[in-house]
Amino acid sequence: MQSFLQENYDLFRAFHVIAVISWMAGLLYLPRLFVYHAQATPGSETSETFKVMERRLLKAIMNPAMLFTLLFGGLMVAAQASTIFTFGWFHAKMALVVVLIVSHMMMSRWRRAFAEDRNEHSDRFFRLVNEVPTVLMIAIVLLVVTEPF
Repeated sequence: MQSFLQENYDLFRAFHVIAVISWMAGLLYLPRLFVYHAQATPGSETSETFKVMERRLLKAIMNPAMLFTLLFGGLMVAAQASTIFTFGWFHAKMALVVVLIVSHMMMSRWRRAFAEDRNEHSDRFFRLVNEVPTVLMIAIVLLVVTEPF
């Protein structure tokens, strides 16, 4: 099994990067939709359109992309299991990935609140939330590329 993982490492890495790009696109776009949705009148045609857009983005793109990110990332970790856990940068990266997953889960919760016309947050709140995935992405990429510790 270990030889299979190591022989296919580059393929796993390519699929991981593709999945991360797709997931990040959703994590960056969904809060922007929330900004505009928070400005729409509940029950209006505009609000109903945002509900459809948000549901499709989360269910058809973000959720599968997150799962594929974790799957291929997990395969990459398994291929390097003998050494990867000795690096501090890897532990820091994984902590930030957990925060990214929590962020995804919170967005899912907010989407559900919008779908039920019970959003309690302002467009300003979602403008701030929109920055969280960006900051996490920058930190994760810097850790992976520079391996500082």
